[in-house]
Amino acid sequence: MELWSTKEFLPRLLAILIMDKKLLSLDVLNMLDKDMQTHTFDERNKLMDWLMANQLTKDKKKIAWMESWENSPSALQRRAFWYYQGRLRWTGRTPPDNTAYLLSALEANITQEQPEVQWAMNFTAGWIGVYDEKYRARCIKLGEKTGLYKDEKVAKGCTPSYLPEFITIEVNKRHNN
Repeated sequence: MELWSTKEFLPRLLAILIMDKKLLSLDVLNMLDKDMQTHTFDERNKLMDWLMANQLTKDKKKIAWMESWENSPSALQRRAFWYYQGRLRWTGRTPPDNTAYLLSALEANITQEQPEVQWAMNFTAGWIGVYDEKYRARCIKLGEKTGLYKDEKVAKGCTPSYLPEFITIEVNKRHNN
């Protein structure tokens, strides 16, 4: 069953924004996930990120689904799990008291994960390092050990994703304001 009437990317982004979240079930989410797999790497990640930010974070039941996806067979669902954990910190909400657990999971699994999940895991480690001084050195060490995004080229004025640089720059921004 095709969930959207067109195979184009931009109409799908719009569909995510206007969908009736009351009709969103686990079965529908699994179909959406499968459909997203037909897109390019960047498109499917953007679709899942939009679904997470615009639909799944709006209701406690759907948040519970995301929180159960840490070990999902779907890389997109694992990405949503990690991206949500990072967004809890990035948006300034009081993070759940699972930070130590998350860091242990990051240290054990980030290098074996698929690239789309690695990005979200790195994002979470970055914001933990920025906002939780107790874990900052551990997050920087994780970045040094994995080397993820070390050679990433970023536009002028943008913050690199390499954890030691990301954390240092973002912490300095907050201390200088």
